[in-house]
Amino acid sequence: LWEPFSERYAGIYRRDRHLYKNIYGNKLIFEEVNHDLQLTIRTAWRTGDGFGFIRSGWLQNDGTKACRLALLDGLQNLLSYGATTDLQGSFSNLLDAYKRNELNPDTGIGVYSLSATLTDRAEPSESLRATVAWQVGLKPDCYLLSTEQMDAFRHGRPLTLEQDVRGRAGAYLVSSAFELAPGATRRWHIVADVNQDAASVVRLGRLLKDDAGDLRQKLEADVEATTEVLVHYVAAADGLQLTKSETGGAHHFANVMFNIMRGGIFADGYRLEKEDLLAFIRTRNRPVLRAHRRWFATLPDSIEIGELYARARATGEPDLARLCYEYLPLTFSRRHGDPSRPWNRFSINLKHADGSPRLDYQGNWRDIFQNWEPLLLSFPAYVEGAIAKFLNATTADGYNPYRVTRAGIEWEVPEPGHPWANIGYWSDHQIVYLQKLLEIAEQVKPGSLRQLWSRPIFAYADVPYRLRPYREMLANWSDTIVFDWERQRATDAAVAETGTDGRLHRDRAGDVIHVTMMEKLLVLLLAKLTNLIPEGGIWMNTQRPEWNDANNALVGKGLSVVTTAYLRRFVAFWLEQITGAETEVFTVNAAVATLFAHVQEILAAYQPNLEAGFDDRARRLMMDELGTAATAYRQKIYDEGVPEIKTSLSGLAIRHLLVLALAYIEQTLRANCRPDSLYHGYNILRLGAAEARVERLYLMLEGQVAILSAGMLNAEETLALLRALRHSDLYRADQHSYMLYPDRTLPGFKEKNRVPAAALNDSALVAALEEAGDPRLLVRDVVGDYHFNGDFRSGRDVAQMLDRLAGEANYASLVDAEREEILDLFETTFNHRAFTGRSGTFFAYEGLGSIYWHMVSKLLLGTQECYQAARAANVAPAITAGLAEAYYDIRAGLGFNKSP
Repeated sequence: LWEPFSERYAGIYRRDRHLYKNIYGNKLIFEEVNHDLQLTIRTAWRTGDGFGFIRSGWLQNDGTKACRLALLDGLQNLLSYGATTDLQGSFSNLLDAYKRNELNPDTGIGVYSLSATLTDRAEPSESLRATVAWQVGLKPDCYLLSTEQMDAFRHGRPLTLEQDVRGRAGAYLVSSAFELAPGATRRWHIVADVNQDAASVVRLGRLLKDDAGDLRQKLEADVEATTEVLVHYVAAADGLQLTKSETGGAHHFANVMFNIMRGGIFADGYRLEKEDLLAFIRTRNRPVLRAHRRWFATLPDSIEIGELYARARATGEPDLARLCYEYLPLTFSRRHGDPSRPWNRFSINLKHADGSPRLDYQGNWRDIFQNWEPLLLSFPAYVEGAIAKFLNATTADGYNPYRVTRAGIEWEVPEPGHPWANIGYWSDHQIVYLQKLLEIAEQVKPGSLRQLWSRPIFAYADVPYRLRPYREMLANWSDTIVFDWERQRATDAAVAETGTDGRLHRDRAGDVIHVTMMEKLLVLLLAKLTNLIPEGGIWMNTQRPEWNDANNALVGKGLSVVTTAYLRRFVAFWLEQITGAETEVFTVNAAVATLFAHVQEILAAYQPNLEAGFDDRARRLMMDELGTAATAYRQKIYDEGVPEIKTSLSGLAIRHLLVLALAYIEQTLRANCRPDSLYHGYNILRLGAAEARVERLYLMLEGQVAILSAGMLNAEETLALLRALRHSDLYRADQHSYMLYPDRTLPGFKEKNRVPAAALNDSALVAALEEAGDPRLLVRDVVGDYHFNGDFRSGRDVAQMLDRLAGEANYASLVDAEREEILDLFETTFNHRAFTGRSGTFFAYEGLGSIYWHMVSKLLLGTQECYQAARAANVAPAITAGLAEAYYDIRAGLGFNKSP
């Protein structure tokens, strides 16, 4: 409706003097002589078929004398309906030429339309909808439909009514002059809405002409009623609290509100409407809806979620059970709104076109499951459904697609040349997000997981990504996934025929293949274990960064201690769950059973190294064997699909694997403990001909959060870590908080590309180029130092230039002799081996010197969990008190505890 960064003006006159302020929605107080003028501007949004935008103003005279005032208020750069983001961003000047801004002087309605829809085709294309704006509460002296006369108003010159402005950006500005008595208040509202047809404009004009006073009351009542709905949503998610700290309560309200705005809120508690359930099933799997129409017909119009689960279980039909578990009646959800990502434009979908309520949710899988974690503490009866949603969105090779929505799952497809379109799997927080849901289930309903783990009601996402064989990954570990276009086309056809269940693995008959929870959990575990580099971490080889996109250059070469720490929590939990179930038999498909056996054999074979430690050769041997086993499993899945042949694993065998895995995980985590009691978060993998070497990166806050959450440290170790953290380079004293990584000074422009002459004294290639005056590789400055070609961006550019020079007779032999030395010199100069991504090269957001509230909040939560564990274990009071002190010290650094 308007550009948020546009200035919004309000001019206030008193006597012969002119006071002017920019208004940014803040409360401004004007104090001069005996006149105390208080001006407040507030904005509110309304979605669906109601008002799009309401700008409300209050002007109050708190002084003892009357004031004569001239006011100009309104909205700038109102976009005509049909002005898309792309048109406005790329063709705004051309778009202005189509704009027409009209005023109805009887009602004060401004109508903003395009004279025609933009097209380069030689054919008519009408534009029959408009944006509208109107006001109640001010007695207007003049209306303006553009900003052309704003300077005239500022200088006290008379304004001319604008009724038809063509070819310019739209505005809706109301000028009003009036006297404000002592203690008096003037209130007004300016409203804008989109997507209005001619009949809607006529109807609005009648309302304004016949009943403007009542309309103002309705507006104000609507804003209050909508506010009450918002408070109700927040209250349902336990967002209202009353404590001694008023700011703490406000902060909690805001946190809960933003959380449910992303993950959603359950529309009617534990009750759901059959019609919405039917709409969900119709989207997901129309054949199931047809096959079980009699069962659906027996459902009451309104039913509680627990009863729905019970009825579905009683049928013994896997499809019914799976879909009913996945049905989550959420509303008020939006996709992650990072504006730098073009796919993240979002809306909060509350109503259908006919005005009826619409239940909807969508999100990047990392974000939405993280949001559901606290939501489910308020709505624990849905936890099994959230777990089903998570597991059914995981693939047969152990990963997650990019997006999770009410309609199912989505993934990215290759778009060559698009800088933001990158396929791949985020595998970092996959395990811990699932783990938190599992823990909630066991906390609120002990034994519920055990009832689920042998039921074949879960499915696999059929994402057309094909991880390359292990040996090919080693050759180019930044290009590890092939997109299967043939599979994508088959999936699209299945979705069109049956619904979005077509994105799941299906058998030859087209039915969804169902597996047990135990199989799903084992696949996730085995995918991580086959990428475990002993003493290094989980190998990040799926083309996507960890949670922090700013570290995306770690893809391929990076090892995640963070994921290893979260994996420890997952394994320890399942060891506890399976105790007493050693005699049970669990059904899994044959391919999973084979991979399970291979991994167990490999871990058993290298078990002596857990005590002695891994040298680079042993580490590489184990890495090769695990990678080969994973390749064999994936190839079978990719070639043949999920095997229908089933086999069994005993609870005892699973327990043995978990015990062994825990030993490797803990040995790796202990190996990453630094001398200062802090932990490495990420490492770099260096491969030789028969070696795998681990290089340590600089300190990161995320590593400390993960190890606290892992549950491995005892209370004394935890307190030592927190105290070391407080005195580390991560602590920023001026903000009393923690940075993501230590700040450091990068070399300046001249220094970062300076090669001392002494480093090239023995280079015949550089001497030959210099003698020929050839600057293609290096340039020498007037003081004698060298600099690499200013067009180079990476070692790849240097290698390409050396290839070019090698094709020229004058330089061929010299390049052959010095190629590696030149490439090593470039690496020595820029140290690209340790490059983690933009985190090390920019200075805001997740960059150098930055405090990221997300990770500080996770640090706070991890510390709280450790404190609670210490209390439960009856640890010495001094240690427990120290943990409590550390918790409140971290909390004090969060923004709401600070002055503006």
